[in-house]
Amino acid sequence: MIIVQTPLRVSFLGGGTDFEGFFSNEAGAVLSAAIDKYVFVIVKERFDGLIYVNYSKKETVSRVDDIEHDLVREALKMTGVDEGIEITTLADIPSEGTGLGSSSSITIGLLQALYAYQGESRTARELAEDACRIEIDILGRPMGKQDQYIAAYGNLRFITFNHNDIKVEKIPLNIEYRRKLSEGIMLFYTGQTRQSSIVLEEQKANIGERMDELREMRRLAFEGRGALLEGKFEEFGQILHNSWEIKKQLASKVSNPGIEDMYETARKAGALGGKISGAGGGGFLLLYCPNGRKDDVREALNYFRPLPVGIEPDGSKVIFNYRR
Repeated sequence: MIIVQTPLRVSFLGGGTDFEGFFSNEAGAVLSAAIDKYVFVIVKERFDGLIYVNYSKKETVSRVDDIEHDLVREALKMTGVDEGIEITTLADIPSEGTGLGSSSSITIGLLQALYAYQGESRTARELAEDACRIEIDILGRPMGKQDQYIAAYGNLRFITFNHNDIKVEKIPLNIEYRRKLSEGIMLFYTGQTRQSSIVLEEQKANIGERMDELREMRRLAFEGRGALLEGKFEEFGQILHNSWEIKKQLASKVSNPGIEDMYETARKAGALGGKISGAGGGGFLLLYCPNGRKDDVREALNYFRPLPVGIEPDGSKVIFNYRR
């Protein structure tokens, strides 16, 4: 039996510039962090040769091609496992429409578990590249590449994208700065879910017309990185706000009146800035708030469920490995 733990993530700045339609022409950059909420993938040998998949539904098939769960199916194909296996996926939060990168975390976790099941290991970069191949190239999902990399690498990262290279940099915050960042992050569930593909399809189609906005979002990612390294956390909050105002221009369904009202309520209560995590349209509202105003924000948003989170230092990892 193999158990793999893979973190979810929050994307702070630069989202959209990790689309190949952007960084194939000029460099993209994102500031992103793994959080201490996880997807777990459990893989176990099955004696009868069948393939059993357990998630929100159950599947038992004799052929990989008959599996409905597309991520499981393609991960099995990529790793070469084709019979006699049980796969279970579990998550700390609902995996659909939350904006915390669950799809890529599941893909990374599946790949690592299936490689470990065969006695093989892969680097974080190899896992991220394989996951991008499955989600973007094979399944044709309209998405960027940051989610796969942050799930594989973990921690707080600045990731730059070029047409021929992706660089992953760990942001070296000291203990005090890291504590201040973690304490300032707040997540609230909007109560709305959405299919990210609906938002992302439009965003992808708009890239050519939104190059100036995407360039500004890239610039703000660099600016936000600098603010964190210098301990300028109020400035970081304002940068988040500026980026959110631009992000709403990338596609028509990124925000809606309910989200706008929720965000403005949080700002009036003391939050410095924030954004909808992920593609937009629903899921979790990410806020950055000075510690002295967090209770005010919680009170102002008392109708919405908070999700306490911290930064997860590790990427995807095997936490149990019992191989006969």
